[in-house]
Amino acid sequence: MYARVVRFTDVDPERIAAIQERIRENEGPPEGVISTGFQLLVDESQGTAVFIGHFDSEENMRKSAEVLERMDPEQTPGTRASVDTCEVKMEMTA
Repeated sequence: MYARVVRFTDVDPERIAAIQERIRENEGPPEGVISTGFQLLVDESQGTAVFIGHFDSEENMRKSAEVLERMDPEQTPGTRASVDTCEVKMEMTA
C-alpha cells in the first residue's frame, strides 16, 4: 500500500465543509484519482490539515498525483505546504 500525505496551512472551516459536501455528492475522489480511501485530519485551532490518500500501487499513486496537482487551489483545504509520497510499511488498527 502507498500513501500520499499532503499538509495544508491557512485552512478555513468553511472550505473543509465545502470539501466534505463535494465528496459526499460525488461519492468519492475526483475523476482520475485511483484511490482505495483517504483520511482528512484537521486542526482548526492551528488552521492546518493533513490529507492522506491511500493507493494500492505506486503507479496508481503517481497517476493520481498528476490529477491532484492540477486541482484548483479553491478546492483544497488551504495552502499546500508539503507533499510526501510514501510506501506504507506498517499499519495497525485497534
